[in-house]
This record gives sequence, structure tokens and C-alpha cells, in this order.
Amino acid sequence: MNRIAIGGPLLNAAYLTKYLAPDFETLLIAGGKEDHEQDAGFITDRLDIHPLHIPEMERSINFLKDYKAFRKVKSIIRDFKPDIVHTHAAKPGMIGRSAASSMKVPVIVHTYHGHVFHSYFGKLKTKAIIETERNLARRSDAIIAISEQQKRELTEDFKIASPEKFRVIPLGLDLDKFQEDYSCKRTKFRKEFGLKENEIAITIIGRLVPVKNHPLFLEAFHKILKTSGKKVKAFIVGDGESRTQLENYATNLGIKFTVETDTNHEHPLVFTSWRTDIDVINAGSDIIALTSLNEGTPVSLIEAQAANNPIVSTNVGGIQDIILENETALLSESNHIEKFYENLYRLIEDDDLRNRLGNKGADFVMQRFSYRRLVSDMKTLYFDLLEKKKHVI
Repeated sequence: MNRIAIGGPLLNAAYLTKYLAPDFETLLIAGGKEDHEQDAGFITDRLDIHPLHIPEMERSINFLKDYKAFRKVKSIIRDFKPDIVHTHAAKPGMIGRSAASSMKVPVIVHTYHGHVFHSYFGKLKTKAIIETERNLARRSDAIIAISEQQKRELTEDFKIASPEKFRVIPLGLDLDKFQEDYSCKRTKFRKEFGLKENEIAITIIGRLVPVKNHPLFLEAFHKILKTSGKKVKAFIVGDGESRTQLENYATNLGIKFTVETDTNHEHPLVFTSWRTDIDVINAGSDIIALTSLNEGTPVSLIEAQAANNPIVSTNVGGIQDIILENETALLSESNHIEKFYENLYRLIEDDDLRNRLGNKGADFVMQRFSYRRLVSDMKTLYFDLLEKKKHVI
């Protein structure tokens, strides 16, 4: 996988690395983390996993480093002699599948946690990436999409491979902690930021990068401050390359804010930077937002529902596959400021609606996104692919 950084790909790969035993002996290989990303070594440490790091396998394209990473992965395959190589996300998918194919690994599997086929690059670069992915798909025995919507995009819109090569296996997460000690966690968060009992906390969680489209969140919140009669406070949880731009955007809108180093959070907006206590943040929040232009399966929305938080989000990628529209979440089209604002305003003003959407979330996600279900699904796929390969050989 790419890097030991917070997000769905790490959680997915880490739980598989840990819990596929004793049926499978596993080795996790990870690339280098970008400077603005929070290190998530605490996740692998907690699971007693010791990843093998290849610093040259970075997110951005660098032909010299990519070739060195390719050579290193080939060397690891030569020593470890795996029956299966399973890659996660774009760059590891390119390097890992190429190395596995050249070393004639019996089974090659790739998971798309999201994709970069729109809202990331220009037309020429996007076309080259799509052609590369089609070529890599021909070397793969199975390709995993983490939602039905993502599978439709990959097979129908971008024609990466035929539908027969795809399996839909949703993310699996440890969601129990979002229900444990809920009252204590809520009190802890709200005390830290001086939230009054009747103050509504609106939180958006994720990397501060262009594709997450945080300006839409700031625009909507700016309108809320001018129109809502309720007491509200917004939290931008995360960090990244857009941090300074977003702070300037908030200033230009006239939204006063505090940051993670402040001790007194008297203003309506808080930039918290990265936090590891997402269960505490969810317990203390009243609404979870997402404004992305493109998504795979956003973990923040699954975790929000596990904590019984209602959601207001753009309708992109696989989001419809992980929420119940109008039952756990209100959706608007991508970059539609007015509709996003209207949905956020409704949740703030209507206590009954906010509670109704929140109360259904936990039961919904607990059944569908447990890491135990993920491991079971993946074992079934692995054994099926190995059995088919054995008959072919």
C-alpha cells in the first residue's frame, strides 16, 4: 500500500494483515508518507504489525524512485515467495502488480479505494493513467471495488476491465469504539472546545486537499452564520496542502477562527489539524459533513453513522452505497453550494430531523462495515482464486 497514513486504505490493509491469520501468512509493504499527512503508525503498533517500508514508493510519479521501488518489491517477492500479491490504491497497484506479474506470482489482486480518473489531473495525464490501469487490469486475477457505484464507474464509465473481473467487497472497520463510553467522550470533546449544551457542532474530517473541496463547506457555513438562529460551531479536522488557502478563504468570508494551538476557542470555526481521537470527535459532534468532488468510500461517513451522527454530503463516488439517503444522510450534487447549504440548514434548525437521521446510523453500518465481515469476504475470494489457478495450472 501507499503509506502509513490515516484513511480507509491503511485500515483495510492493516486489518487484513492482522486477521487473515492463521489461514494466511501476511507481509505488509508500505511506501513513504507525504509531509502534510499524519503518521498513523499508532494503528499498526496497536495491531502489532510491523510493515516493511519502501520510501521510494511515494504517491507522486517519479520514474527513478518508482523503478527503485519496483526492484525492491521484486526482491521481496523473490524472498517471501507469496501465493498472492494484493495491492491497494494507484501507485502500489502499478508497482506491486508489475513486480508480481514479472515474478509470476500465482494470484494478483488489486483494490480501488478511490480513483484519480476525474477531479485530479488534466485530460492528457488522466487518459494516460486510465490506459495504464487497463493494462494492469489484464495482469490482475481479480479487482476489488469497495462499492457498487465504484464498480459501475470503473467498468462502464472508464472501462478499466470487464465486470466479470470485479468483486465488490466494502471496507471493514473497527466500529465498536464509536458506541463505547459515548457520554464521557462527548463531555470531553465539548469541554475542550467550550461548547454550550445547546450549541450545535458541525464537523468535517479529512485531508485538506483540493479534491475534498472545503471551500464549499466554508461557503455554506458562512451562510449558516448569517441565517440560522441556532448557536453553531464548525470544526475542520485534518491538515494538508490547502491549509493556508482555507484559512485565508475563511478570513475573506469574515469567519473568525482558532487553531489547534489556541487554548480559548471563542470563535465559530476551529482548525484542529490532525487528531487521532476520531471517536471522541464524533461523540462531541452533532452533524458530520463532507464536500468532496470525488470519493471512493469515505471512512468518515461510516464512522459518523456508527456514532449516530446525521450526515450532510455531496453525492459523489460510492457515497450512496454507504448511507441511507434521507434516512441517515442528506445529499446534494457535487459543488452545489445552495443545495448543500439548504441541507445543512435543515439539520441545524430541525432537532427532530437531526435526531431521526442520527438514530438509524449505527445499526445500518455495524452490519455492513465490520472488519470481521471484510476478513471473511477476503478469505473466500483468496481461496476461490487459488483454487481456480490450481485447476488452470
